[in-house]
This record gives sequence, C-alpha cells and structure tokens, in this order.
Amino acid sequence: MLIKLFLFLGIAYLTALVFAALISDSIIFPVPPASYEDTPDTLKLKTDTGAEITVIYLEAPGSEQLLLYSHGNGEDVGTILDFLKGFQKRGIAVLVYDYPGYGTSSKKPSESGVYAAADAVYKLATQRLNFAPEKIVLYGYSLGSGPSCWLAERYPVHRLILDGAFTSTFRVMTHMKLFPMDKFDNFSRFKNINCPILLIHGTEDRIVPFWHAQKNWKVLRGKKQKFWVDGAGHVNIPEVAGSLYWDTVISFIKNTDNVEQTDK
Repeated sequence: MLIKLFLFLGIAYLTALVFAALISDSIIFPVPPASYEDTPDTLKLKTDTGAEITVIYLEAPGSEQLLLYSHGNGEDVGTILDFLKGFQKRGIAVLVYDYPGYGTSSKKPSESGVYAAADAVYKLATQRLNFAPEKIVLYGYSLGSGPSCWLAERYPVHRLILDGAFTSTFRVMTHMKLFPMDKFDNFSRFKNINCPILLIHGTEDRIVPFWHAQKNWKVLRGKKQKFWVDGAGHVNIPEVAGSLYWDTVISFIKNTDNVEQTDK
C-alpha cells in the first residue's frame, strides 16, 4: 500500500513538473497587444539572444542619476510612459525597455530573453549613455523584479527598488519551492545583492500576495527600507499612496532617505 502511495505521488510530481515546464511561459508572459508603433526615433537594441528590443530614454538635463526601469508582465513601455515621466519631471533620467515579444520587440518572451534584454540595456546605460554604475538605480515592478535582481547580483549599481516583487514566479502559485527549476528566483539572489534595497508592496495585493514582501524583507541583508502601503493592491500603489509614494521613492533614489542597516 505504501509503495503504491509513493508511486502515485512520484507520478503526480513528475506530471506537475512537466506541466510547469510546458506552460509556465504562457502564464508568466501574458503579452498584451502593443500599445505603440515604432517611429524613426525609436531606439532598437540587439541582445545576446538575437532579439531586437525597443528602448526609450527619457533624458533629464543635468541629471547624473539614471532610473533603469523593468516593467510588469501585462504592460509595455507605451502604457507606462506617462508614469515614468513623473521621474523625469523630478530631475531623474529614465531608461525603460520592452522584453522580447512585448511592444515592438522581436522574438518570444522567456526568462533568458528577459535577462539578455536587461543586460543589453545596462550596457547601453554605462557604455553609450556614460552613466556611472554608482549613479544607476534599478526599479523592478512585479515581473520586472526578476531582471532587476538579476542585474543587481551581477553588476554594480547605486540602489535597487522592488515594487510588488515576488519571491519567485512559481512560488506565487505554490507558496514554496517544489521544483528544482524555478523562474525569476529573486529569493535566492538576495544573499548576493549588496546595494541598498527599497521594498514597496500593497498590503491588499491579490496578484503577488503581501507575504512575498514579508518573506523577502526578512532575508535581505545590509541596508534596506520598506514601504508598505495599507489598502493598496498590485497596480494602484502610486494612486493610493499619493504624494507619499513620490516622496519615498525620490528620496531613496537621491540618497536622502533613512535606510536601515541590518544583518538579516
């Protein structure tokens, strides 16, 4: 009887593993229709995986700081441009890009393709736009927390902002690590990230539940700051928090905040 139970559980686990491998990308990347069209001024960038991605640079004259923004899975650069101009108006330059398959970027989205896109954009910022690494702040919203953590683990940056970040994409559904492979495993990367981190999360988030933020917060080492927005969900933090959102984020970017130093 016990052998049959173990056999059943083993078959169920392998079935779930194959199922996750086959359909995870379609769940992680629900690509919306493009909200914009290319113009002669649209910046295109080749990645190491062969994709041609769309990049937009919002220059802030006189600013030495750059916000490198990685967006969520249900939007593209066209839908968030007005929001990002809020940083530009406050004197911070912004570099934002579309993942493969999003907007007018080519190829299909994948975890490796997203990392390659982020890598290309970071190199654009440092090598062609000449921003010093210590002046670059990474901002990852939702899915964008994955490439932002990936960059922060590999390259020097000034600071990292994670907004609505998950522990990993699989654990949004499973709550714990069930499979040897996972995608956008932020939780395992935090031990290798040394820059100050700001965690932003809505307490009523139903897409990436609030426990992800609490778990991420506990594992962070070094300098960290949290901004929990009572009553906010996954997509409305700036609206719910109002001016407090901008005050918190801008002060963190400009290094005028009160960041906590901790071992844990």
